[in-house]
Amino acid sequence: MHAAERQWLDRFLDHLRSQRHYSPHTLDGYRRDLSHLLSFCEAQGIERWAALDAQQVRRFSAESHRRGLGGRSVARRLSAARSFFHYLAGEGQVSQNPVVGVSAPGSPRKLPEPLDTDQMARLLAIDASDPLAVRDLALMELLYSSGLRLAELVSLDLGQVDLRAGALRVTGKGNKQRDLPVGRHAIEALRRWQAVRGELAAAGEPALFVSRRGTRLTPRAVQARLARWGRRQGLDSRVHPHKLRHAFASHLLESSGDLRAVQELLGHADISTTQVYTHLDFQHLAQVYDQAHPRARKKSPKPG
Repeated sequence: MHAAERQWLDRFLDHLRSQRHYSPHTLDGYRRDLSHLLSFCEAQGIERWAALDAQQVRRFSAESHRRGLGGRSVARRLSAARSFFHYLAGEGQVSQNPVVGVSAPGSPRKLPEPLDTDQMARLLAIDASDPLAVRDLALMELLYSSGLRLAELVSLDLGQVDLRAGALRVTGKGNKQRDLPVGRHAIEALRRWQAVRGELAAAGEPALFVSRRGTRLTPRAVQARLARWGRRQGLDSRVHPHKLRHAFASHLLESSGDLRAVQELLGHADISTTQVYTHLDFQHLAQVYDQAHPRARKKSPKPG
């Protein structure tokens, strides 16, 4: 692949960073996935992106799967390639997108079991006395209360949370903003945190959650702290931020049955993502529909 062709990868990533406001973690994923596509093209002797066709993309998909990559991971690679070629088409570098219509091989979806309500109660039953423990309880309560992504949590600034109104505004994937309610336990925990935050925060630091060094808390630090609290509180399964978001979605859906509302709260563009996320299957959806939709309810048999 010519150097000029390789440069389009850097331009695409810069576009995602500056125009789409993707997080560094997401950008790293795109970079990894597209580097595999580049290696494939070079091995096949493809010297220009415009020379890649749908048949070769299918070969790339099959080869990735043959090397042990699961169906969802192959789908992610294809999604990155599809977005890249959409960008190239917009820049006039290709006349068509060869990835459109190419699908990944199927694979069973494996989702971790969410923490149940008793496990969540045990995790959050922390005697928070020192500032770090107060902070950790506040961020865990907020993750569970509002279903935030990890990247959304660590990017929060003080001005984005209105404790009096019990609401916050986050910027999610694709730079989309959404307003979320904050539960009373999370509000109480956040008030306690804000009362001691000044003991840790550096002067002028806008981040809601800060480290012991006074700067914005990193995603890795949040992951480590949650895993530590999970062990300390005696939970069998490993605790991580995504598991609290998963518990938020599952518990809310169990009590409300409102899939669309949960979709909005999670910030999912596609309701099928929410459906997978919450372990729903069609049978369960049909049951909810039959019980809730006014024109779908089963008629009671007439007395004979």
